[in-house]
Amino acid sequence: MDKKLLEILACPLCKGELKYDQEHQELICRHDALAYPIRDGIPVMLEQEARTLTTDERLNK
Repeated sequence: MDKKLLEILACPLCKGELKYDQEHQELICRHDALAYPIRDGIPVMLEQEARTLTTDERLNK
C-alpha cells in the first residue's frame, strides 16, 4: 500500500484515520470497527464491502 495514498484516505463513514493491515490486505477503521478490503492493490471504500471486526480484532488492532 502506497504510504502517500494511505495518508489521504479516510473512513467513508466517520472520516477517521485508517490503519493498514498488510497481512489481511485491509484498511481498518477502529472507530467504526470496520475492515475495508484491498483488491488488486485498490482499496474498496464501500460500506457494503467492509466487514465488521470481531471483538478480538477490535481489542488487538
